[in-house]
Amino acid sequence: MPALPSSTVPASTPSAGTVAASVARALSRHVSDVFGVMGNGNAFFLDALATTGSRFTAMRHEAGGVAAADAYYRTSGRLAAATATYGAGYTNTLTPLAEAVMARIPLVLVVGDAPTTGARPWDVDQFQIAAGLGAATFTVGRDDATATTVRAIEHAVHHRTAVVLAIPYDLAAAPSEEPLRADGTTYHPALVRPARVEPVARRLDAAAAALRGARRPLILAGRGAWLADAGGALSALAERLDGYTATTALGLGLFGASDRDLGVAGGFATDHAAERISEADVVLVAGAGLNQFTMRFGETFASAAHVIQLDVSDAPTNHRVDELVRGDAALSAAGLLDRLAEHPGSGWFTSAGPVRTRAHLDRHPGALRATDGRLDPRSLAHRLNELLPPDRTVVQDGGHFIGWAPTYFDIPSPDRLVMVGTAYQSIGLGFPSAVGAAAATQGGTTVLCTGDGGGLMALADLDTVIRAVPSGVVIVFNDAAYGAEIHQYGSRGLDNAPMLIDEVDFAAVARALGGQGLTIDSLDDLVGLEDWVRTGAHGVLLLDCRISTTVVAPYLAEMVSQAAQPVSAT
Repeated sequence: MPALPSSTVPASTPSAGTVAASVARALSRHVSDVFGVMGNGNAFFLDALATTGSRFTAMRHEAGGVAAADAYYRTSGRLAAATATYGAGYTNTLTPLAEAVMARIPLVLVVGDAPTTGARPWDVDQFQIAAGLGAATFTVGRDDATATTVRAIEHAVHHRTAVVLAIPYDLAAAPSEEPLRADGTTYHPALVRPARVEPVARRLDAAAAALRGARRPLILAGRGAWLADAGGALSALAERLDGYTATTALGLGLFGASDRDLGVAGGFATDHAAERISEADVVLVAGAGLNQFTMRFGETFASAAHVIQLDVSDAPTNHRVDELVRGDAALSAAGLLDRLAEHPGSGWFTSAGPVRTRAHLDRHPGALRATDGRLDPRSLAHRLNELLPPDRTVVQDGGHFIGWAPTYFDIPSPDRLVMVGTAYQSIGLGFPSAVGAAAATQGGTTVLCTGDGGGLMALADLDTVIRAVPSGVVIVFNDAAYGAEIHQYGSRGLDNAPMLIDEVDFAAVARALGGQGLTIDSLDDLVGLEDWVRTGAHGVLLLDCRISTTVVAPYLAEMVSQAAQPVSAT
């Protein structure tokens, strides 16, 4: 919430010696970008931040600040921060904060809080609210603002989670009472870096023994493998085993254009990839959580497959895991390579042969128009992939359409596909996520895929996209409905009236906010995108794509089928 006139605003002037300034200085040593909305509770913090080297991006909604910081981390691997005021501003951040916690995103949310003298009528128990989401709160004091800020950063980085850093309202502009060092300066914190977990040797020995005996070995890698920079070691291991590789949606592109990479596994897999993955007798899972979408509701791996997981988690993340090697994915893969130095290979890849390196070309091509006369999202996605600049970062909101970009677009590497909202199954975080991704990449074209439902939820930050993204394409998959609900519940006979949305002219809204907008009723209308790319791909172009509700993404068809199965009494 923006600042409101208040007679209780502290009269003191912010200076280098305030509590808020101590927080800003300590934070700026670890983050280059902060996203958020200014209000009473964080005004002094933002004033002090302006004197540091960190850049502040003003969002239009507090939720957008956290979503942008989340996407910034997913794209860059660097810690990001968000900020909001106390009370209503703080509670506006809760959905993306829950997403960041569940997705294990290191993120610091700096907020105002109730004064140390006690809660006011408009204050809420922010500590307990954050705890309910699984986020720890660190509250600064007069004499420990720098140290508390560093503890919050350490917790976020080492535990891979979002934290709240609270500044009580009456302390923000108060003089800092931090103890001075012998040279007369305050504590200057060292940089916090993520720790690399060394795998236990006997665990590696057991995993190597299982891989040595594999006849059809498969390596499945996720976002954790990318963050650990394990792609090279895992590729070498796949060659040594003479097996195949695959990735989760968040690991797409990890293995580049390798002809042994089957692409994405689970609900987004091609039929060929799914069949080959199901043939594996030993699966090495690196940095992937094995959620229900990757596991295809238990159908991804053969029932007899032996599953080994390389992860920094304390316990296996899925009941299908037979053995866990706890450790950094790159260190673990390197350890396995050493142990398999004399391995002759399984012969599986040699006998079964290479796979198509652009597997998305095997997808259903779709029709020029769906049966209801609107766009077929499959043919639309194919054509968009051909026209969009190759130097692209694809950002996804939540909704039925999430199946199209990861399956039909060329994704160069895992940091070029940002799917904010999937952990918490939320929609409406797309526009601000594009802002964070663009700030992290500082180059190329940011491509946002959103729906009309999620797009309307986040509409305030379409303004931020237009202001802050140098080169961006917004693709609105506009089916005049909450598409996922139409397919999951309308198909089961439920009243679909609450699932429908009046058709919105998103192109006109984009133009009204200073961007460019085109209505796409046919594939021929994409000539406007061609012109935009040819003339330099500058600014933000919104494509309001009028798609059909008659085409169901394969992953969602599986979910609908699963939901229709009778529930066992056991």
